[in-house]
Amino acid sequence: MKKILLMILSLIMIVFLASCGGNKTEEGAIYINVGPEPKTIDPALNSTVDGSIYIQHAFEGLATRDKDNKIIGGVAESWDISDDGLTYTFHIRDNAKWSDGKKITAEDFVYAWQRAVDPITACEYAYQFEPVLNAMDINSGKKPVNELGVKAIDEKTFEVKLNAPTAYFLELAAFPTFYPIRKDIIEENGDNWTLSPETYIGNGPFVMTERRTDDRLIMEKNTNYWNADNIIPQKLVFILMQNGTAAVASIKEGSIHFANNPPLQDIENLKSEGLMHISPYLGTYYYCLNITNDVLKDARVRKALSLAIDRNYLVEQVTKGGQLPASAWVPSGVSDVENADGDFRKVGGDYYSVKSEDYQKNLEEAKKLLADAGYADGAGFPVIEFKSNSGEHIQIFEAVQQMWKEGLNIDSTIAQEEWATFQDTRQHKNFVVARHGWIADYNDPMSFLGVFLSYSVQNNGGYSNKAYDDKLKLAMSAIDQDVRMKAMHEAEDILMEDMGLIPLYFYTDPIMISKKLSDVIYDPLGAHKFFYAKLKN
Repeated sequence: MKKILLMILSLIMIVFLASCGGNKTEEGAIYINVGPEPKTIDPALNSTVDGSIYIQHAFEGLATRDKDNKIIGGVAESWDISDDGLTYTFHIRDNAKWSDGKKITAEDFVYAWQRAVDPITACEYAYQFEPVLNAMDINSGKKPVNELGVKAIDEKTFEVKLNAPTAYFLELAAFPTFYPIRKDIIEENGDNWTLSPETYIGNGPFVMTERRTDDRLIMEKNTNYWNADNIIPQKLVFILMQNGTAAVASIKEGSIHFANNPPLQDIENLKSEGLMHISPYLGTYYYCLNITNDVLKDARVRKALSLAIDRNYLVEQVTKGGQLPASAWVPSGVSDVENADGDFRKVGGDYYSVKSEDYQKNLEEAKKLLADAGYADGAGFPVIEFKSNSGEHIQIFEAVQQMWKEGLNIDSTIAQEEWATFQDTRQHKNFVVARHGWIADYNDPMSFLGVFLSYSVQNNGGYSNKAYDDKLKLAMSAIDQDVRMKAMHEAEDILMEDMGLIPLYFYTDPIMISKKLSDVIYDPLGAHKFFYAKLKN
């Protein structure tokens, strides 16, 4: 018996030591945590910021961004734009290769773009291709994919025809959904092509070398990348978890060098210890409203729920990350026309007051709206179910829950789901109210306003207003920037009058970062890059 016990104890120690050894950091490798196991890392299917971070390290588009986040040539060393703004001709670099050494051709982009707009693919970002000739007719099944306005003139020349001049088109060319992918890989492996280093063939600065589900995703420098000489890290280890407390401990002990989403209660201490970086972020945190719900169909109810929220309390007492109370959908920092102070939010102004001293006034208006909708003092109002994934989102809603109860006498419950499940929940409208957030894909108001087009797959709440769609169609087809911006301001007027969502605050990006890590490229769009990151000994 003693021998058996000793053998069991020995085996336990071996397993324990092996486990501990697996958690040790490899010298020179940068350890990063930006989220749990991603739903997908397929460039055409991803719709999350964490997914974009993985993808942009393994892939590159025709255009990319430099250290200052300015658009520069990526796979394309140059491009020509026709005088009427309708034709873009991209010239692919001679030394542009896939990570397995195969040359990148214009046909790789033809295939990738046709696949993204093909309704069979079910790409959530297909609407981003709207500027490209015939894209939306293809996505709605009215035309075949081979009628998309793209053509391989030859191996190194990719031509794009647009429906109308598009001021932000080069921004799209740098966006992951527009990245090239390998037809031979996908046809042979189907949806499983992203699950193995052998088939996850990209063309970016790094190449996947190991993938452990729900544990880690490892990338190493891609020696076949055209700009490999300027890429500094040799290895990136993405730790896949959503545990803020564990991330804080790992940052402090040095086993992780970069992590986002710190627990709200730890932000002040992390700041004082020099382990916190607050990055600018073009995004809005909001509550998605299921407009198909019988109660939420009434705009008066939606407005009442919004006005009853004290946004200053949320950012000052709950989130504590320097966020700004949101008085609209499009956040501060998004570009407007140059002669109008350059900021869309400053030009558009506030749709309701977010001043602390005006909260009681907002609350009184909310009570009146609810009474006008037939629910005076909350009488007869059904219990609202709020859905979210874990983390700080629950803490935020608990504060809102109390505001709705005390201010409007409305009861609510909380349903918590895993991240991947929750994304499906929102997509299929299996909710009444759900937490949401939107980060700009490019610096233009259309990146936000396009979400609520009636046909947008990202429009999870089902908002629909023909006047809103018409304003954005005008903005998408206008050459004159003044006309574009005027149409988008008018569209936002319609959206906020309808209260198609409840904006809570404009994001900042609180990031936990080791004192040893430097030269991270902080992206106001959230897709931070480690191309030139350095780690001190």
